[in-house]
Amino acid sequence: MTSFLLLCLALGFMVVGMPVAFSIGIASIVYFLLPGTFMPDSTAVQRIIAASQSFPLLAVPLFILVGHLMNGSGITPRLLTLATTLAGWMRGGLAQTSLLLSALMGGISGSAVADAAMQSRVLGPPMIKEGYSRGFTGALLSIGGLITATIPPSLGLILYGFLGEVSIGRLFIAGIVPGVLLTIALMLATAWVSRKRDYKPINDRLPTGREVLSAVRRSFWAILFPVWLVVGIRFGIFTPSEAGAFAVAYAVFVGVVIYRELSWADIVDAMLLSVRDIGMIMLIILFSGAFGYVITFERVPQTLAELTIGIFSSQTMLLITLSLFLLAFGMLVEATVIVMLLTPILVPVITAAGIDPVHFGLIMMTLVTFGGMTPPVGVSMFTVCGILKCSYKEYTVEMIPLAVAVLAVVMIMILFPDVVKFLPRAMMG
Repeated sequence: MTSFLLLCLALGFMVVGMPVAFSIGIASIVYFLLPGTFMPDSTAVQRIIAASQSFPLLAVPLFILVGHLMNGSGITPRLLTLATTLAGWMRGGLAQTSLLLSALMGGISGSAVADAAMQSRVLGPPMIKEGYSRGFTGALLSIGGLITATIPPSLGLILYGFLGEVSIGRLFIAGIVPGVLLTIALMLATAWVSRKRDYKPINDRLPTGREVLSAVRRSFWAILFPVWLVVGIRFGIFTPSEAGAFAVAYAVFVGVVIYRELSWADIVDAMLLSVRDIGMIMLIILFSGAFGYVITFERVPQTLAELTIGIFSSQTMLLITLSLFLLAFGMLVEATVIVMLLTPILVPVITAAGIDPVHFGLIMMTLVTFGGMTPPVGVSMFTVCGILKCSYKEYTVEMIPLAVAVLAVVMIMILFPDVVKFLPRAMMG
């Protein structure tokens, strides 16, 4: 009961506008100050400090820095050229190009909001000029960022793996197939809308082999990065945390030595932007250390595990129920916060039910990230609508076919677990 009141207190602080980190931190500290709590107050401080002493957590600031370095390194325009060459011949060519670009960016950026914001500035105005409605343009660019957040490296999967003590390497590899499925499903939905509204292709013919080869050659070093990432983790060349350091060095090398577009000023700007983002995320992580300790001390995961195992005899029904809850919660609370609050609670529950935590992690991250693209408080939705000056009502109506595509992929992941599990099993045993 105390832990439930603690969760309500944290959410209440967020509702009135208090920063997320302080909402979690104050609610946790209140627990240690209650008269019936037989723990010294210093325990809260110890748990906050202990949350920072994690080697896997090094991957978070490093991959955030990579995302910012990418913008000035010349990688993005080359990937855009490749995406246009491969998808520009399809009906709704600009829209299809944006989705393919999200898939290509997934192996570099790892942030759905960052990808949506970048594409809204680069592809948003041309799409509107070509006759795409503002609502459809905003919905497509926002939900397309879900691909980026699924294909490794994903910051959400790093946090989930850290908090749930799940292999980050396995999570990275498991995200490849769902990311590809999301790309295909969204491209099919886009083709259906484009045919209905007669959105034109960019190119009037299929690309020739020479054109594809030329585009691949221009973006070769950008494409090579996710390959290095997966191969390096699989063969033990580096851990996921060390992969972050490799990614930073690789982005700087490509931008400075190969493409020669990354200046010293760009590096400084990337570091300044990264410090802001890292400070915000790390403060949430540190305060969530105390929150997670309280949840564990109150035996919330064990109680929920006993309750759910008694109610749900089917793993599928348990996953569907949790998915509906996560989808609804994701529409109200930012994805990072949900991961911080619920991962320590839900991972023991699904593990006790015999569900692979890697399988559940991909489902969870897909749904809570998708929640940030939906009304009423989606961060990605607000970002894209603000850039494109699109009304939230129009955005909501236009996102329906794309939302159906995303939920269809989630159902495939639930009903056919091997879609998620076979690749990490094949590569890592």
